[in-house]
Amino acid sequence: MKETATFHDLKDTSVFITGGGSGIGASLTEGFLEQGAKVAFVQRSDASAFCDEVEAKHGTRPLFMPCDITDVDALKACIDQAAAAHGPISTLVNNAANDKRHSTAEVDSDFWDWMIAINFKAYFFACQAVIPGMQAAGGGSIINFSSISYMMGNAGYPIYTGANSGINGMSRSLAREFGPDKIRVNVIAPGWVLTQKQLDKWATPDGLAAHMERQCLKEHLEPRDIVGATLFLASDVSRMMTGQSMAIDGGVVVSG
Repeated sequence: MKETATFHDLKDTSVFITGGGSGIGASLTEGFLEQGAKVAFVQRSDASAFCDEVEAKHGTRPLFMPCDITDVDALKACIDQAAAAHGPISTLVNNAANDKRHSTAEVDSDFWDWMIAINFKAYFFACQAVIPGMQAAGGGSIINFSSISYMMGNAGYPIYTGANSGINGMSRSLAREFGPDKIRVNVIAPGWVLTQKQLDKWATPDGLAAHMERQCLKEHLEPRDIVGATLFLASDVSRMMTGQSMAIDGGVVVSG
């Protein structure tokens, strides 16, 4: 088995992840635990079995707090609980999202509000909640997850792609506002990562083949492929990087 990079400065740091018990989020939780970080995460569904599994594997148990991130007060309370348990949050990873398919014609006001609450509003208020602690501690790293879907101009989920584009703009503004406090704000835009949800719902053979044609690297992305870049952005190794977006997609979209 190949050895991976170790980010020594992440040891004993306080990390908070939304959606940290499944899909990409579960790989992120494990990745930070492997670095010796103290990890807290929220998720709407029960993640107790996942916590048992990673505790047996790594000897450290993440702090799991059930939470619907559309409930801003509950989300803030979980951030406060994590800070009380592990110390002020030094890394926030806004990972939780919902890419439910929808057509423009079928969207009503309630569905709009729900999609924005999950995919954009919760991101902003999680950032707002951790910033005072980061200011007091002399800095921190916020990593907001977006998606290449809006860069590709994909149809089939216009509110989701709109929110993902908005995450970039918000992150750049927060990076500018809080840079003097040594708080860095960056974005990771994954490509089509084949989580179990994607495999169950949307990964048809034809769809997978068509997407592979767009990739430069001819392997499908797995959740673990997103971990290294997240650790890099959390670490002081990237201390002068802020307001940026990194696409991890096997070479589908280009920038620059």
